[in-house]
Amino acid sequence: MDVSLDGDDGFWLATQHSYDAMVLDIMLPGLNGFQICGKLRDAGVWTPILMLTAKHGEFDHAEALDAGADDYLTKPFSYIVLLAHLRALLRRGSPQRPATFEVGDLRLDTAARRCWRTETEITLTAREYTILEFLVQRAGLVMSKTAILEQVWDLDYQGDPNVVEVHISSLRRKIDAPFDRNAIQTVRGVGYRVQSHGG
Repeated sequence: MDVSLDGDDGFWLATQHSYDAMVLDIMLPGLNGFQICGKLRDAGVWTPILMLTAKHGEFDHAEALDAGADDYLTKPFSYIVLLAHLRALLRRGSPQRPATFEVGDLRLDTAARRCWRTETEITLTAREYTILEFLVQRAGLVMSKTAILEQVWDLDYQGDPNVVEVHISSLRRKIDAPFDRNAIQTVRGVGYRVQSHGG
């Protein structure tokens, strides 16, 4: 185990050594946790990352996941819970992730967080992109509203769950409607899925 109290040094260690997992605090001298996570993902380093966030930091949670973290834990935390989260990350491992995903003529560049339909680039908000990436990476599978909330918002999200429907509607207006597609499909009473043949 290596410990670094400085963001720049931590980033250097993470690029020079192969670790099973990383515990990354947001507040660090030099590069902060978000910057380290984003730079590592941009560099193709897919070591599982557990981000430590503020207790009520809803935006911290969202930004941690958007930056590429695999999980997060709010402070203060129990070491028993910390170890359980790390064991879960280790079980998942860190297989090499593809840089791009394609579903029909819809293409996502996960490193640059950009989206195209054929050759037309589509501008998405950070939240819209994260939802779309979550669905595209699981193309053909139905993802429940709860699963989307937990992945994109917060495991302890207490707001209106219909926020998912609002963002899905916005995504459809951007990636489907102008191109006469129906890639994002609603499975009534279950959730949403992305299909390649949604014409």
